[in-house]
Amino acid sequence: MKIDKNKVVSLSYTLEVDGDIVETVTTDKPLEFIFGTGYLLPKFEENVSNMSIGDSFDFTLTASEGYGEENPDAIIELPKDIFKINGEIEEGLLTVGNILPMQDSDGNRLQGSIDEIREDVVVMNFNHPLAGADLHFRGNIVGIREATESELLHGLMGERGTSCGEGGCSGCSGCN
Repeated sequence: MKIDKNKVVSLSYTLEVDGDIVETVTTDKPLEFIFGTGYLLPKFEENVSNMSIGDSFDFTLTASEGYGEENPDAIIELPKDIFKINGEIEEGLLTVGNILPMQDSDGNRLQGSIDEIREDVVVMNFNHPLAGADLHFRGNIVGIREATESELLHGLMGERGTSCGEGGCSGCSGCN
């Protein structure tokens, strides 16, 4: 059986960015997704399309094929006061590198990373953590099967709506 639309695909892989391994998914706990439903980056799916069980892959997605270039407009300064609950900021909350769940003025949920903390301002970065990075994937196809009707309607374990293109992750499961 070959990978194509509406097949459940299981794969293992290693993701490298700038020569550093940032994620490893093993054969004993492979990434499982329904091909062609938008769960993974489109170029990732294009690279594994038509493969069979046992096939290996080794490819690089450029930043534009992955999560795009870093957008300077997605880095914003927020007043430190908005992080207060009952008049106080929780100890350890405002630490450079912390990733915080936030909500924009339209009620959309997003995650931001703290880039800098100043006296009255917190600089938050709402770019995807892998924005601006070339993504090198190396791995193997572990399994392929037909998706059930229920899986096509509801996804695998809630995968619909959490695609990597919408803030999930690399190709991948690691940013969740």
